[in-house]
Amino acid sequence: IEKTGGLVVLSESFGHSVFKDSFRRIFEDGEQSLGLSFNGTLEINCSKDIKIQGIIGPCTSLEKKGPSVATTVIGQGNTTSWKMCGLDKNTCLTVFLDVLSSEKSEPAGPNPQLYIQFLVSYQGPDGQMRLRVTTVTRRWVDSTLGNEDLVQGFDQEVAAVVLARLVSYKMEMEEGFDASRWLDRNLIRLCSKFGDYRKDDPASFTLNPSFSLFPQFMFNLRRSQFVQVFNNSPDETAYFRMLLNRESISNAAVMIQPSLISYGFNSLPAPALLDVTSISADRILLLDSYFSVVIFHGMTIAQWRNMGYQNQLEHEVLSTKL
Repeated sequence: IEKTGGLVVLSESFGHSVFKDSFRRIFEDGEQSLGLSFNGTLEINCSKDIKIQGIIGPCTSLEKKGPSVATTVIGQGNTTSWKMCGLDKNTCLTVFLDVLSSEKSEPAGPNPQLYIQFLVSYQGPDGQMRLRVTTVTRRWVDSTLGNEDLVQGFDQEVAAVVLARLVSYKMEMEEGFDASRWLDRNLIRLCSKFGDYRKDDPASFTLNPSFSLFPQFMFNLRRSQFVQVFNNSPDETAYFRMLLNRESISNAAVMIQPSLISYGFNSLPAPALLDVTSISADRILLLDSYFSVVIFHGMTIAQWRNMGYQNQLEHEVLSTKL
Protein backbone atom coordinates (compact mmCIF):
# COMPACT_ATOMS: atom_id res chain seq x y z
CA ILE A 1 0.00 0.00 0.00
CA GLU A 2 2.87 2.35 0.79
CA LYS A 3 4.07 2.31 -2.85
CA THR A 4 0.81 1.56 -4.70
CA GLY A 5 -1.27 4.45 -3.32
CA GLY A 6 -4.07 2.20 -2.09
CA LEU A 7 -6.51 2.87 0.73
CA VAL A 8 -5.64 1.91 4.30
CA VAL A 9 -7.77 1.69 7.47
CA LEU A 10 -6.46 1.14 11.00
CA SER A 11 -8.79 -0.97 13.17
CA GLU A 12 -8.55 -3.88 15.59
CA SER A 13 -10.31 -6.40 13.31
CA PHE A 14 -12.39 -6.68 10.16
CA GLY A 15 -15.46 -6.84 12.37
CA HIS A 16 -14.66 -3.56 14.11
CA SER A 17 -17.06 -0.68 13.51
CA VAL A 18 -14.23 1.57 12.30
CA PHE A 19 -13.42 -0.82 9.45
CA LYS A 20 -17.08 -1.46 8.58
CA ASP A 21 -18.02 2.23 8.57
CA SER A 22 -14.92 3.20 6.57
CA PHE A 23 -15.55 0.45 4.01
CA ARG A 24 -19.21 1.44 3.69
CA ARG A 25 -18.35 5.12 3.28
CA ILE A 26 -15.93 4.40 0.44
CA PHE A 27 -18.69 2.85 -1.66
CA GLU A 28 -21.64 4.93 -0.44
CA ASP A 29 -21.97 6.72 -3.81
CA GLY A 30 -21.54 3.64 -5.97
CA GLU A 31 -18.57 2.04 -7.68
CA GLN A 32 -17.41 5.31 -9.21
CA SER A 33 -17.21 7.09 -5.84
CA LEU A 34 -13.63 6.02 -5.16
CA GLY A 35 -12.28 8.88 -7.25
CA LEU A 36 -9.14 6.87 -7.99
CA SER A 37 -7.09 6.98 -11.16
CA PHE A 38 -4.76 4.18 -12.16
CA ASN A 39 -1.71 3.20 -14.21
CA GLY A 40 0.00 6.53 -13.54
CA THR A 41 3.55 7.54 -14.37
CA LEU A 42 5.48 10.63 -13.32
CA GLU A 43 8.48 11.91 -15.23
CA ILE A 44 10.58 14.92 -14.24
CA ASN A 45 12.78 17.01 -16.51
CA CYS A 46 14.88 19.83 -15.11
CA SER A 47 17.74 22.22 -15.81
CA LYS A 48 21.22 20.71 -16.01
CA ASP A 49 22.31 22.26 -12.71
CA ILE A 50 19.53 20.49 -10.80
CA LYS A 51 19.75 16.82 -9.84
CA ILE A 52 16.85 14.64 -8.67
CA GLN A 53 17.58 12.81 -5.42
CA GLY A 54 14.28 10.95 -5.22
CA ILE A 55 10.66 11.00 -4.11
CA ILE A 56 8.94 10.16 -0.84
CA GLY A 57 5.33 9.14 -1.41
CA PRO A 58 3.08 6.47 -2.98
CA CYS A 59 5.21 5.59 -6.02
CA THR A 60 8.00 3.26 -7.11
CA SER A 61 11.07 3.83 -9.24
CA LEU A 62 11.08 2.85 -12.93
CA GLU A 63 14.90 2.87 -12.92
CA LYS A 64 15.13 5.36 -15.79
CA LYS A 65 18.64 6.76 -15.69
CA GLY A 66 19.66 10.16 -17.00
CA PRO A 67 21.96 13.13 -16.46
CA SER A 68 19.49 14.59 -13.94
CA VAL A 69 19.89 11.69 -11.47
CA ALA A 70 21.73 12.66 -8.28
CA THR A 71 24.31 10.47 -6.56
CA THR A 72 22.57 10.91 -3.20
CA VAL A 73 19.31 8.94 -2.97
CA ILE A 74 16.29 9.87 -0.85
CA GLY A 75 13.25 7.60 -1.01
CA GLN A 76 12.60 6.24 -4.50
CA GLY A 77 15.66 7.51 -6.37
CA ASN A 78 18.19 6.65 -9.09
CA THR A 79 15.59 7.53 -11.73
CA THR A 80 13.74 10.34 -13.46
CA SER A 81 10.51 8.36 -13.88
CA TRP A 82 8.17 6.74 -11.35
CA LYS A 83 5.14 4.43 -11.40
CA MET A 84 1.97 5.37 -9.49
CA CYS A 85 -0.49 2.47 -9.42
CA GLY A 86 -3.27 4.47 -7.74
CA LEU A 87 -3.71 8.21 -7.33
CA ASP A 88 -6.47 10.70 -6.62
CA LYS A 89 -6.89 14.47 -6.36
CA ASN A 90 -5.31 14.48 -2.88
CA THR A 91 -2.23 12.39 -3.70
CA CYS A 92 0.90 14.31 -2.71
CA LEU A 93 4.52 13.45 -3.52
CA THR A 94 7.65 15.04 -2.08
CA VAL A 95 10.42 15.53 -4.66
CA PHE A 96 13.95 16.13 -3.37
CA LEU A 97 16.30 18.12 -5.60
CA ASP A 98 19.98 18.94 -5.31
CA VAL A 99 21.48 22.15 -6.69
CA LEU A 100 25.01 21.70 -7.99
CA SER A 101 26.33 25.22 -7.63
CA SER A 102 29.93 24.13 -8.24
CA GLU A 103 29.00 22.78 -11.66
CA LYS A 104 26.81 25.70 -12.65
CA SER A 105 27.76 27.23 -15.97
CA GLU A 106 28.37 30.92 -16.38
CA PRO A 107 25.02 32.73 -16.18
CA ALA A 108 23.82 34.43 -19.32
CA GLY A 109 22.38 37.34 -17.36
CA PRO A 110 21.99 38.78 -13.88
CA ASN A 111 19.04 36.46 -13.05
CA PRO A 112 19.17 33.27 -15.16
CA GLN A 113 16.18 30.97 -14.99
CA LEU A 114 15.88 27.39 -13.79
CA TYR A 115 13.23 24.99 -15.10
CA ILE A 116 11.47 21.93 -13.69
CA GLN A 117 8.87 20.03 -15.72
CA PHE A 118 6.48 17.39 -14.37
CA LEU A 119 4.77 15.00 -16.81
CA VAL A 120 1.96 12.95 -15.24
CA SER A 121 0.05 10.40 -17.29
CA TYR A 122 -2.74 8.28 -15.82
CA GLN A 123 -5.93 6.41 -16.62
CA GLY A 124 -9.02 8.15 -15.25
CA PRO A 125 -12.08 6.43 -13.72
CA ASP A 126 -13.72 6.59 -17.16
CA GLY A 127 -10.91 4.54 -18.72
CA GLN A 128 -9.40 7.39 -20.74
CA MET A 129 -5.67 8.08 -20.64
CA ARG A 130 -4.67 11.63 -19.72
CA LEU A 131 -1.39 13.52 -19.77
CA ARG A 132 -0.85 16.59 -17.58
CA VAL A 133 2.31 18.66 -18.07
CA THR A 134 3.34 21.29 -15.53
CA THR A 135 6.41 23.46 -16.12
CA VAL A 136 7.81 25.62 -13.34
CA THR A 137 10.42 28.33 -13.80
CA ARG A 138 12.23 30.30 -11.12
CA ARG A 139 15.13 32.70 -10.92
CA TRP A 140 18.45 31.67 -9.46
CA VAL A 141 19.09 33.59 -6.26
CA ASP A 142 22.59 34.54 -5.13
CA SER A 143 22.40 34.36 -1.33
CA THR A 144 25.61 36.39 -1.03
CA LEU A 145 23.70 39.40 -2.37
CA GLY A 146 20.74 39.02 0.04
CA ASN A 147 18.08 36.60 1.21
CA GLU A 148 14.98 38.67 0.45
CA ASP A 149 13.78 36.48 -2.44
CA LEU A 150 14.29 33.32 -0.38
CA VAL A 151 12.41 34.80 2.58
CA GLN A 152 9.44 35.90 0.48
CA GLY A 153 9.20 32.49 -1.21
CA PHE A 154 9.35 30.44 1.99
CA ASP A 155 6.24 28.36 2.76
CA GLN A 156 6.22 27.37 6.42
CA GLU A 157 3.64 24.60 6.15
CA VAL A 158 5.33 22.96 3.16
CA ALA A 159 8.74 23.15 4.84
CA ALA A 160 7.38 21.55 8.02
CA VAL A 161 5.70 18.71 6.09
CA VAL A 162 8.82 18.06 3.99
CA LEU A 163 10.96 17.86 7.14
CA ALA A 164 8.41 15.56 8.80
CA ARG A 165 8.47 13.19 5.81
CA LEU A 166 12.25 13.29 5.61
CA VAL A 167 12.77 12.65 9.33
CA SER A 168 10.30 9.74 9.22
CA TYR A 169 12.20 8.26 6.28
CA LYS A 170 15.54 8.65 8.06
CA MET A 171 14.17 7.01 11.21
CA GLU A 172 13.24 3.95 9.17
CA MET A 173 16.37 3.76 7.04
CA GLU A 174 19.22 4.91 9.33
CA GLU A 175 20.08 2.87 12.39
CA GLY A 176 20.64 4.92 15.53
CA PHE A 177 19.27 8.09 13.92
CA ASP A 178 18.53 10.80 16.54
CA ALA A 179 15.47 12.54 15.09
CA SER A 180 15.09 15.20 17.80
CA ARG A 181 18.71 16.31 17.56
CA TRP A 182 18.55 16.36 13.74
CA LEU A 183 15.45 18.58 13.83
CA ASP A 184 17.08 20.88 16.39
CA ARG A 185 20.17 21.31 14.23
CA ASN A 186 18.11 22.18 11.16
CA LEU A 187 16.05 24.71 13.11
CA ILE A 188 19.21 26.30 14.54
CA ARG A 189 20.75 26.54 11.06
CA LEU A 190 17.62 28.22 9.69
CA CYS A 191 17.39 30.70 12.57
CA SER A 192 21.09 31.59 12.39
CA LYS A 193 20.83 32.27 8.65
CA PHE A 194 17.51 34.13 8.48
CA GLY A 195 17.09 35.50 12.02
CA ASP A 196 18.10 38.99 13.15
CA TYR A 197 20.01 39.20 16.41
CA ARG A 198 22.90 40.81 18.25
CA LYS A 199 25.68 38.56 19.44
CA ASP A 200 25.42 37.49 23.10
CA ASP A 201 21.98 39.09 23.41
CA PRO A 202 19.25 36.39 23.20
CA ALA A 203 16.50 38.94 23.81
CA SER A 204 17.35 40.68 20.52
CA PHE A 205 16.49 37.65 18.35
CA THR A 206 13.65 38.16 15.85
CA LEU A 207 12.39 36.15 12.89
CA ASN A 208 10.76 37.40 9.73
CA PRO A 209 6.96 36.76 9.71
CA SER A 210 7.54 34.30 6.85
CA PHE A 211 9.35 32.07 9.37
CA SER A 212 7.48 32.96 12.57
CA LEU A 213 5.38 29.76 12.74
CA PHE A 214 8.13 27.34 11.67
CA PRO A 215 9.68 26.89 15.18
CA GLN A 216 6.19 26.11 16.48
CA PHE A 217 5.77 23.42 13.82
CA MET A 218 9.14 21.92 14.80
CA PHE A 219 8.16 21.93 18.48
CA ASN A 220 4.99 19.97 17.76
CA LEU A 221 6.76 17.67 15.28
CA ARG A 222 9.28 16.65 17.96
CA ARG A 223 6.36 15.63 20.21
CA SER A 224 4.28 13.98 17.46
CA GLN A 225 3.66 10.28 16.84
CA PHE A 226 6.02 10.46 13.87
CA VAL A 227 9.06 11.09 16.09
CA GLN A 228 7.94 9.79 19.50
CA VAL A 229 7.02 6.21 18.58
CA PHE A 230 7.54 4.63 22.03
CA ASN A 231 3.85 4.30 22.95
CA ASN A 232 2.68 3.16 19.48
CA SER A 233 2.61 -0.30 17.97
CA PRO A 234 4.60 -0.90 14.74
CA ASP A 235 1.29 -1.08 12.85
CA GLU A 236 0.18 2.30 14.19
CA THR A 237 3.54 3.92 13.38
CA ALA A 238 3.44 2.53 9.82
CA TYR A 239 -0.15 3.75 9.39
CA PHE A 240 0.65 7.27 10.62
CA ARG A 241 3.71 7.61 8.40
CA MET A 242 1.92 6.16 5.38
CA LEU A 243 -0.77 8.84 5.55
CA LEU A 244 1.76 11.58 6.30
CA ASN A 245 3.64 10.68 3.10
CA ARG A 246 0.59 10.72 0.81
CA GLU A 247 -1.89 13.28 2.15
CA SER A 248 -2.14 16.92 1.02
CA ILE A 249 -0.06 19.64 2.67
CA SER A 250 -3.00 21.03 4.66
CA ASN A 251 -3.90 17.59 6.03
CA ALA A 252 -0.29 16.71 6.80
CA ALA A 253 0.20 20.04 8.60
CA VAL A 254 -2.76 19.21 10.86
CA MET A 255 -1.15 15.84 11.63
CA ILE A 256 1.97 17.68 12.80
CA GLN A 257 0.25 20.57 14.58
CA PRO A 258 -3.41 19.97 15.45
CA SER A 259 -5.86 22.80 14.82
CA LEU A 260 -7.91 24.12 17.75
CA ILE A 261 -11.12 26.05 17.01
CA SER A 262 -12.99 27.97 19.69
CA TYR A 263 -16.79 28.40 19.55
CA GLY A 264 -18.47 31.07 21.66
CA PHE A 265 -21.96 32.61 21.88
CA ASN A 266 -20.96 36.20 21.12
CA SER A 267 -18.29 35.59 18.49
CA LEU A 268 -17.61 33.65 15.32
CA PRO A 269 -15.56 30.43 15.42
CA ALA A 270 -11.89 31.36 15.65
CA PRO A 271 -8.52 29.55 15.89
CA ALA A 272 -7.17 29.20 19.42
CA LEU A 273 -3.74 28.55 20.86
CA LEU A 274 -2.78 24.99 21.77
CA ASP A 275 -2.54 26.05 25.38
CA VAL A 276 -4.47 25.67 28.63
CA THR A 277 -5.28 29.39 28.49
CA SER A 278 -7.72 28.65 25.64
CA ILE A 279 -10.03 26.81 28.07
CA SER A 280 -13.02 28.91 29.13
CA ALA A 281 -16.21 28.01 30.98
CA ASP A 282 -18.51 29.43 28.29
CA ARG A 283 -16.72 28.09 25.20
CA ILE A 284 -16.59 24.90 23.15
CA LEU A 285 -13.21 23.79 21.81
CA LEU A 286 -12.77 21.48 18.82
CA LEU A 287 -9.37 19.84 18.40
CA ASP A 288 -8.64 18.30 14.99
CA SER A 289 -5.47 16.19 14.75
CA TYR A 290 -6.60 14.48 11.48
CA PHE A 291 -6.51 11.00 13.06
CA SER A 292 -8.97 11.99 15.78
CA VAL A 293 -11.33 14.81 16.72
CA VAL A 294 -11.85 15.92 20.32
CA ILE A 295 -14.68 18.21 21.47
CA PHE A 296 -14.32 19.97 24.85
CA HIS A 297 -17.22 21.66 26.62
CA GLY A 298 -16.44 24.38 29.14
CA MET A 299 -17.80 23.98 32.68
CA THR A 300 -20.82 26.20 32.10
CA ILE A 301 -21.59 24.60 28.72
CA ALA A 302 -21.30 21.12 30.26
CA GLN A 303 -23.73 22.02 33.06
CA TRP A 304 -26.27 23.39 30.57
CA ARG A 305 -25.86 20.25 28.45
CA ASN A 306 -26.38 17.93 31.43
CA MET A 307 -29.51 19.86 32.41
CA GLY A 308 -30.89 19.41 28.89
CA TYR A 309 -31.12 23.11 27.98
CA GLN A 310 -30.30 22.26 24.34
CA ASN A 311 -33.65 20.46 24.09
CA GLN A 312 -35.62 23.61 24.96
CA LEU A 313 -36.85 25.91 22.21
CA GLU A 314 -35.65 29.08 23.97
CA HIS A 315 -32.10 27.70 23.97
CA GLU A 316 -31.85 26.97 20.24
CA VAL A 317 -28.47 28.71 20.02
CA LEU A 318 -26.99 26.24 22.53
CA SER A 319 -28.41 23.33 20.54
CA THR A 320 -26.83 24.71 17.37
CA LYS A 321 -23.44 25.10 19.03
CA LEU A 322 -23.50 21.57 20.42
